[in-house]
Parts: sequence; structure tokens; C-alpha cells
Amino acid sequence: MELLDASVSGTLEAVQLKWHAGAAVCVVMASEGYPGSYAKGKPIRGLDEAARLSNTKVFHAGTARAGNDIVTSGGRVLGVTCWAGDLGTARNAAYLAVQRIQLEGAHFRRDIAAKAI
Repeated sequence: MELLDASVSGTLEAVQLKWHAGAAVCVVMASEGYPGSYAKGKPIRGLDEAARLSNTKVFHAGTARAGNDIVTSGGRVLGVTCWAGDLGTARNAAYLAVQRIQLEGAHFRRDIAAKAI
């Protein structure tokens, strides 16, 4: 939040960035049919389970609330991101987190970070 506020107020040069050693991998879960037409309103399950994994953050992109449920509302639905001390561990963790999330017809690339390992 500090970086966003500084960006808006024009004081970004006064903020000291903090870096962490290691690697992060983000796997995008997309709606069935993306990048073409896709259905909206499909329920997404397992988000809480994925979020409980250590060093894991699930970023919502094409999602919406429908009552108490989270449902699809776009083509690129989620960015499942994990970080670890090395790229291989971060990659494995990201795909483990993706497996925790149930979204009918979801597809995602299975080669993220593979060439870099």
C-alpha cells in the first residue's frame, strides 16, 4: 500500500524498496474457452485451502461475489503465486496450490518456469 500511495502522491523516490532473496512463480488459472468466449458465474472452490498453504497468495482477477460464493467473471480468473528459496521449490508449490482450487473447465499452462530450472 505504501508504494501505491507514494506513486499517486509523487513521492516514490522517498520509499525504500525491500527485496527478499529467492524466487516466486505465478500460474494463471483461466476460464474454459479463454481467450475466446467463456462462461461467467462458474463457482470456484478451494480458495481457502490454497490460501492456507505457506508462502502462497492467490490474486483474484476475473472473479466476482455471488452471494457467499466466489465465481468467475473473466477469462484470466486467478493468479496463484508461491515463493520459496529457489525456483524449483516455488514452481512445485504453485502447482500444488493450483491443484487445491476447483474450477470447472479451468486451464493453465503447465510449463511455467520449466525452462529456467
